[in-house]
Amino acid sequence: MKSTQKPSVPRIGRTYSKVAECLYRDDSSGGYYALLKKSGKQIRRSLKTTDRKLAERHLAEFKEKVSRLDLTQGKNRITFGELATLCMNTWRARLKPRSAESRENSINQLRPFFGAMPIRSITRLQCEQWAEQRSPQVAASTFNCDLESLRAILDYAQREGLIMDNPAKVVVRRRLSKAAILIPTREQFQKMVATLRGLDVRYIAAADLVELLAYSGMRKAEANAFRLADVDFKRGSFTVTGGEYGTKNHEARVVPMFPVLQNFLERLKAESPRSAEQPLVAIQDAKKALETACKLNGFPHFTHHSMRHFFVSNCLEKGVDFKTLAAWVGHKDGGLLVAKTYGHLRDTHSFEMAKRIV
Repeated sequence: MKSTQKPSVPRIGRTYSKVAECLYRDDSSGGYYALLKKSGKQIRRSLKTTDRKLAERHLAEFKEKVSRLDLTQGKNRITFGELATLCMNTWRARLKPRSAESRENSINQLRPFFGAMPIRSITRLQCEQWAEQRSPQVAASTFNCDLESLRAILDYAQREGLIMDNPAKVVVRRRLSKAAILIPTREQFQKMVATLRGLDVRYIAAADLVELLAYSGMRKAEANAFRLADVDFKRGSFTVTGGEYGTKNHEARVVPMFPVLQNFLERLKAESPRSAEQPLVAIQDAKKALETACKLNGFPHFTHHSMRHFFVSNCLEKGVDFKTLAAWVGHKDGGLLVAKTYGHLRDTHSFEMAKRIV
């Protein structure tokens, strides 16, 4: 484009006036456009405004994005599939195995649509078309995981100067339906444990895991890594480390010992002496055992996580505040999630207690 009074740009039926370096104004609509050159290539973009001052600010932002672009010929041709493999190799080194597996599954779902596309040719429209195809096929949580992977790969491309903007940001996450929280009553919990301990010697370890989850509030992965070495009986506390892969938020936490947990741990020590460095519970999963116990007793399908809910509900009934409880279970939000998820339990308990006032 030449610096004339009304230079022509490649848009049929319109003329543009140059108003400043790299800044042009559409004579008919009054909208402003940026036109820059880098490595001999012309880059043009609408600044989406008719306000001169705002256009100048948008132009400055656009210049900065263009300055980060790497127009090397080899990088011009890199495909989404190639970049996804590079990203996955980087992520695998820092993600927990289960998270890495989930991310890899998402990438494998993205490959059929985006795999062969040059990363620089992916547009917002194509991202929206992918979403229209993928969303009806899967649950909201699965779709959101796939979208997160797509955005992460394109974010990486943006940081590396392969693209100026992430086109996947136009795609909106799906709203997750809130599943009902299943929490066993004290009677149901005691019945499940008694059933597990009475079935067969093979179910004893499952009962141990169920009780550990219910008395400590730990997540299953945290309970799997829990050892007697993590317990300080003298101080009256225990440390949740998460073992080799750490806790969900990658921070160990020290929690005060609860009497019911201390009794349980002392009983285990007395019944079956074990090394302080060994996992406290001999099995990693009690899913099948829980299914059996629930089926035999006609209970709903309680899971490992139901035991964590059981712990939280018991704490709320005893008057533990949200902030303290959040610290015990490993939330870093000061109790917001606990209040949002379990607040109704405190209300229910409060109304039940009110009935006793006569």
